[in-house]
Amino acid sequence: MVELQTVDVSRLIDERRINAFNIKLLLLSFLLVLLDGYDITAAAFAAPYLVSDWHITSMSALGPVFSASLLGVFFGSPLFGYIGDRFGRKVAIIASCLMFGAFTLACTKAGAVSELLYLRFLAGIGIGGLLPNITALNGEFAPRRIRATMIIVMFTGIAFGGALPGLISTTLVPHYGWQVLFHIGGVAPIMIAFLAIYLLPESLKFLVLKNGSREAIVSIVRSLNPALGIGPRTAFVIKEEAGYSGFTPKLLFAGRLAYLTPLLWAMFICCQMTFYFTNSWLPTVLAAAHVPASHAALATSIFQIGGMIGGLALARPLDKVGFTPVAVLFALSLPIVGSLGFLTSMEPALMTAVFFAGFCLLGLQLGLNAASVLIYPTAFRANGSGWAFAIGRIGSVSGPVLGGLLLARDLPLHQIFMLLLIPLGIGTVASVAMARQFGTGFQDGGRQQLHTSNSATTVDDPVH
Repeated sequence: MVELQTVDVSRLIDERRINAFNIKLLLLSFLLVLLDGYDITAAAFAAPYLVSDWHITSMSALGPVFSASLLGVFFGSPLFGYIGDRFGRKVAIIASCLMFGAFTLACTKAGAVSELLYLRFLAGIGIGGLLPNITALNGEFAPRRIRATMIIVMFTGIAFGGALPGLISTTLVPHYGWQVLFHIGGVAPIMIAFLAIYLLPESLKFLVLKNGSREAIVSIVRSLNPALGIGPRTAFVIKEEAGYSGFTPKLLFAGRLAYLTPLLWAMFICCQMTFYFTNSWLPTVLAAAHVPASHAALATSIFQIGGMIGGLALARPLDKVGFTPVAVLFALSLPIVGSLGFLTSMEPALMTAVFFAGFCLLGLQLGLNAASVLIYPTAFRANGSGWAFAIGRIGSVSGPVLGGLLLARDLPLHQIFMLLLIPLGIGTVASVAMARQFGTGFQDGGRQQLHTSNSATTVDDPVH
C-alpha cells in the first residue's frame, strides 16, 4: 500500500460511494430530526387535556405556549450555529438534544400556563439548535452529487415526528395523562444524546479546518475509505476552501453572499409564512367546505404526505441542475395555493389542491433547508444555516397571526388565500434571482462565494 503524502478530504468525500458510514449517519440523524419534530408539536396535542386539568376557560390562553417554542427556536438556531462552528457539530448537536430533552421533561411538573410557557421557550432554544448543526454535519459528509438528496431525506423525519404526538394522545394519554407526551419527548432526546456521544462522528471538514485531533481525522478517513494508505506524515487538507479565525455576522454578507444571504432569508420568511398560514387555517377551509371531521383529519395527513413527496421530488433535480427547481416549485405554488379558497364547494378538488399545496410549500421548505447548507463554506456553515432557520421563524410566527387578523375582518376565504400570493410572489422573484447564480452549479456553492486558497488556511476576513 502506497503511503499518501496529502489527502484532500473534500475530494475524498465527493468521489467515494455511499457506504455503511453514511447510512448509519443518515439513520441517526433521521431519528434526531424526528425527535425535534415530535417536541415542537407535543404541546399542541397536550392542550385539550391541559384545559380540563387546569380549568382553563379558553383555549386561546394556551396560544402563547405554542408560540414560546417557536420564539425559542429564533434564538437557539443562531446560538447553537455559533457553537457548532466554534466547538464542533457533534458538541452542538448533543448539547441541543440534552437541552430540549431536559426542559421538555420538566414540562411534566408544570402546574400553570406561565410555568409551561417558560419551559417551552427554553426547550425551543434547544430544538432550534439541533437543525442547523445536523444539517451541516450531513452536508459535510455527503458526496456532492447527492448532497441535497441526503439532507432532504433526513429532514422527512420532522414530518414523521410531528405525527407521533397525535398517535400518543389517542392511545397513551387517556391512561397515563398528558404528562406522557412530555415524558417521551424528554427522555428520548436525552437517551439519543448519550448514544450520539459514541455513535455520531464529528465533521471531517470541521476537524481539518480547525486542526483537530489527528487520531480522530485518521479514524474517520479510514471509515470512509479503508484502502487509503495513511502514514504518520500524511497531511489532510481542504483545497479551494479557506478557513476563518472567528465568526461575525458580516461574514454572511461577504462577497457574493451580500445578496445571496438576503435572498435566502426572504425565501425562508415567505415560504414559512405561507406554510404555517395554510397549515393553521386549513381546518377552517375544510369546515367551510362542510367536510366531515374524519375527512378533515385525512386532509391534514394528505397535506403532510404531499409535502414529503414534494421534498423528495425536489431532491434529485436540486443535486443535478442547481437551484432552478426551487424557483419552478415557487412559481407552481402561486396558482395552487391561490385556488384553495375557491374550492370549498368541491371536496374532491379541494383535497387534490391540499395535496399539491403541501407538495409545494413543505417541499419548498425542505429544499431551502438543504440550500442553507450548500451556499456557505465549512468555516461558518452552521452559522449560515442557523441564521436562516432563525430568520425563517419570522414567517412561521407571523403567518398564523396574519390569518387570524384577516379572518377577524370577515373577508371571504378566496380573498384571504389570494393574499398569500404576495409572499409567494416575493419568494418566486427571490428564487429566480438565486437560480441565476446557481442554475447549474449549486452544489457546494460555498466554495464559489469567496476567494479560495490551495489549502485550509485561516484568515481574519474573506478576500473579495
